[in-house]
Amino acid sequence: MAQMELAGMPRRLFACTPSRLAAFEDCPRRYRMIYLDRPRPPKGPAWAHASFGVSVHNALRRWWEEPFELRTPARAAQLARLLWVDEGFRDAAHSASWRERAAEMVAGYVTGLDPAAEPRGVERSVAARTEALAFSGRVDRLDERDGELVVVDYKTGRRPLTDADARSSPALALYALAAGRMLRRACRRVELHHLPTGRVAVAEHTEDSIARHVRRAESVAADAVGATEALRAGADPDQAFPPRPGNLCSWCDFRALCSEGQAVGPQRQPWDALGDEPAAADA
Repeated sequence: MAQMELAGMPRRLFACTPSRLAAFEDCPRRYRMIYLDRPRPPKGPAWAHASFGVSVHNALRRWWEEPFELRTPARAAQLARLLWVDEGFRDAAHSASWRERAAEMVAGYVTGLDPAAEPRGVERSVAARTEALAFSGRVDRLDERDGELVVVDYKTGRRPLTDADARSSPALALYALAAGRMLRRACRRVELHHLPTGRVAVAEHTEDSIARHVRRAESVAADAVGATEALRAGADPDQAFPPRPGNLCSWCDFRALCSEGQAVGPQRQPWDALGDEPAAADA
């Protein structure tokens, strides 16, 4: 009866961010713990690589907020130190060494930027609606070049990036869609700026390629909605939201609550993803 009563009503859109969609794709159980379980299960300790990434992003955001004359590499390094997030590291000395790595990385990156080339947005919130999604997110940097918008996403992980990474990223494609609609400018180019190597991975989207990403996102959303409705109808949580064991389980915030995840691989230390010590890497 309820379905008949609602048949003529507008379709309810699935409100989501790139992180929410990725969480369901990676592991439905993890998605449930983050977005549905109340009270939310306790998370594990902070990750040092996440602290490093947040610190670099915050420094670059603040650098663009500085007056033009202060947009120097030295100021970028100073901001990285001032805004350092000291969580997840082995000890104070370990944190300090990675703080200096962040300062050097940010200073080296801004050396290649034109401080006078004002971005269209820094940490800019964008949003768009499709037939099934109410999408929103925050773009690290939004440039305007030759009358067109360019989505720029900073990356600080160890793995070098390729153009295929930029082309296959659902988040970048949805950012391009949302930015173009909000600001009424063509937005097809998306870039991943890998700060550890200085590599810029580029993709030039078309309407068709963005549409493919939208369809994929809508498919993920439909699966998430279906699982949520089943849970609310009384389905077993582990059947509605089954675990998806894999390489990411060792890094999951909820690993302690998931026997399947624990069986996949060893427990990681909060600083393991950083890799080599900065001093050794620079030697």
